[in-house]
Amino acid sequence: MDLLRRTIGEGLARAGWPEPMWLETTPEDSGKGQAEKAIGDGAELVFVSGGDGTVMAVVGALAGTDVALAVLPAGTGNLLAANLGLSADPAVGVQVALDGGRRRIDVGMVGNQCFAVMAGMGFDAQMLEGTSETAKKHIGWVAYVGGALKHLRDRPMPVRISLDGKPPLRRRVRTVIVGNVGRLQGGVRLLSEADPADGKLDVAILSPNNLAHWAALGWAVMRRRDRVPRMETYTAERVEIRSNRPQPRQLDGDLIDPGKSMTIGVRHRALLLCVPQPDSDPDLAYDSSAAERAAEEVRAAAEDAK
Repeated sequence: MDLLRRTIGEGLARAGWPEPMWLETTPEDSGKGQAEKAIGDGAELVFVSGGDGTVMAVVGALAGTDVALAVLPAGTGNLLAANLGLSADPAVGVQVALDGGRRRIDVGMVGNQCFAVMAGMGFDAQMLEGTSETAKKHIGWVAYVGGALKHLRDRPMPVRISLDGKPPLRRRVRTVIVGNVGRLQGGVRLLSEADPADGKLDVAILSPNNLAHWAALGWAVMRRRDRVPRMETYTAERVEIRSNRPQPRQLDGDLIDPGKSMTIGVRHRALLLCVPQPDSDPDLAYDSSAAERAAEEVRAAAEDAK
């Protein structure tokens, strides 16, 4: 925490920015209340340092405002940081904010909960459920591989998927992922055509039935093939998923209560996000390596302030 405070404080001071206000999360409030207080106190930019749950809470507070969000990866996972191409070094996140890249992106909605990256029902949530917090703390996103292996042979779920009110698609699937941006943990790009500011959500329906299907699907995703076996993709502004039994569900890599259905909508360009330059590319991580190189001065300032 001391290094984080020095990194932010010294980085902002060198750029002539005012001293930041610090608001810590609590077990009862993972970030929404703190972000709302910052807005009320006149903040123009909010840095969030935490995992997926903290980022999602802050997104919910900032959506619909002109207050910018800057992400500093921390915690046991951070899908939004992965989609920004940010490493675990907080100096890079600070540099991105200082460089001034700003992008208004869409925000997904499930009930009154916001998400910036993706929602899912089925295998992806099972994988999260099957991954221990201890493993995530020690080996990071790689721990999810163990959680995935536990459920590769599980039976498919019958679902009806309605896109923008059209007649439902009836499928037997392993998971349905509804994304605003395209990257999973580890930087794997599942939804290659996802544009976070087009007012639409990208839908991936995955239906592998055996290990060979999983292998073919995974290989095609890793190789960024145009056609991925056992995966259908669509776009829509409203997505309704219904199953015949309760299924595990997740928002931005954070588990929510299981349920038989999930209705997902979109708020167009609701969130002002600090992104690597150039800030117009649909790929939010287009040139994050430039920010990583430029962050050396921020790192040095934090070290000198010890």
